[in-house]
Amino acid sequence: MKLVSWNVNGLRACVKKGFLDYFEEVDADIFCIQETKLQDGQIDLALKGYYQYWNYALKKGYSGTAVFTKEKPLTVKYGVGDKDAEDEGRILTLEYPEFYVVNVYSPNSQRDLARLTFRLEWEQEMFIYLNQLEKIKPVIFCGDMNVAHQDIDIRNAKSNRGNSGFTIEERGKMSALLEMGFIDTYRHFSPNQEGAFTWWSYMSNVRERNIGWRIDYFLTSKALEPYLISAEIDAHILGSDHCPIVLAIELSRN
Repeated sequence: MKLVSWNVNGLRACVKKGFLDYFEEVDADIFCIQETKLQDGQIDLALKGYYQYWNYALKKGYSGTAVFTKEKPLTVKYGVGDKDAEDEGRILTLEYPEFYVVNVYSPNSQRDLARLTFRLEWEQEMFIYLNQLEKIKPVIFCGDMNVAHQDIDIRNAKSNRGNSGFTIEERGKMSALLEMGFIDTYRHFSPNQEGAFTWWSYMSNVRERNIGWRIDYFLTSKALEPYLISAEIDAHILGSDHCPIVLAIELSRN
């Protein structure tokens, strides 16, 4: 089984930059996207063989998530806990017989950290939610998590320390998830790989010089570790300021 996660930074714009070519080429079983930046009826994607699930933000042109899946899920949830909806369209949970997929676009704490408190409260609520799901079945947790966890996950760690996405608090929340038992699948296979980034500023020559951050993740429950095959970063794929990440997992081994 192949899963893809990609912050497309505006799906309509990304479609004009080759999204569908990549979508067809990668042939994922489950394709998760973040930051769709659209409302219902603003795009018509003909994705043959896929069920489509969308969580739109109330604010136009903002946030939003979607999942395209070959297998119809048992249930779909738009929110956490007892909530059946959430205003910013950041969370989509699809339940399958063997596992859950939780696709998220984590809030950005903003350059002046004005939204850091909101971000940390959101993280805590997500932590509780994931723990609840894990008591039922294993979880694949993916998306743009808006945090570079370790120094190796960012090009200029020293100068960015304390900035949005690299604060002690945000990094600590990621550490807590891993201590809870989740696996950072990319680091599972490539623990010491430097220069492995998933986001680059649009500033001139930044991506060409690979001055980036790794802020997009596939995290899985510890119970899924024996079935992990590979975790890759498709850094050569353009169309957004993020690139896609790919997880291969085999859940039907004899």
